[in-house]
Amino acid sequence: MWSTQFEWDGLTGNLEVECIPNDDPAGYGTVGSDAYGFPVCTATVEYPRRGYRSMFGWVQLVRSTDNESRGEQFEVDPFALFGDARSPYCWYGTEPTLFDAPSRLQREPLTWLSHSFLATTPLSEVLAGNPRRVVPIAGFSWGFDVCEDDSVVLREVAPLAAADWETVVPVLRAEYPSPLWTFADSL
Repeated sequence: MWSTQFEWDGLTGNLEVECIPNDDPAGYGTVGSDAYGFPVCTATVEYPRRGYRSMFGWVQLVRSTDNESRGEQFEVDPFALFGDARSPYCWYGTEPTLFDAPSRLQREPLTWLSHSFLATTPLSEVLAGNPRRVVPIAGFSWGFDVCEDDSVVLREVAPLAAADWETVVPVLRAEYPSPLWTFADSL
């Protein structure tokens, strides 16, 4: 279990992340028994405010040797349920939980790294008629490698820094152009 504190709106919140091997593909709703051993990542948020003042979201990007850039660049992590909804958030709500359990139908050598950012879109700005602005608050990396022998090795959860957000902002701006969405420059 990895945890950290974050600051938002003058208050301190907590973020806890657990990445474990998938030992129950059916229980997690993942694709068949092929998901066994791949990671299951769950990140939870605790924040002292309630309601609209505790609304956050998760922005997740992945760099993988089987993505469009062949692992050269981070790309927005698609979530099939909301594939046609133009939002940079894969999860959003009051103290939202990030859940992801990636897998592959075939085990071939692969490197997969996620940068997951807890962020918010200040409601006061939207109500004032401004574009939806994504403000990063905290972030962590996690992932896995599929080895030559078909084994899956999980990567350690690690904190992300401002430079990590700055690296993915151009990707987010290209995928979700203004005026609907804007992105803060730094974590």
